[in-house]
Amino acid sequence: MTPSPILAEAEIAMRAALSHALESWLDGAGLTQTAAAAVLGITQARVSEIKHGKTAHFSLDLLVRLAARAGLQPRVSFSMPLPPGEQP
Repeated sequence: MTPSPILAEAEIAMRAALSHALESWLDGAGLTQTAAAAVLGITQARVSEIKHGKTAHFSLDLLVRLAARAGLQPRVSFSMPLPPGEQP
């Protein structure tokens, strides 16, 4: 079954936000990649992938767990779609 375009767009947006937050954390944490790997519970090679934006093969749930391990507070919000023909 192919995911709906809305679902795919939402997942892409969530993955991008989590990846960006992790990249920012890595840039600001002042840790070596090895130390960051210990904090996140992953290998240094995986930290390097995050640092270079290569997270396409990371699952969404792993990105959420890594963000939480980094001390970030991932949150989900929902919005109701506008009825057809209405503008924001």
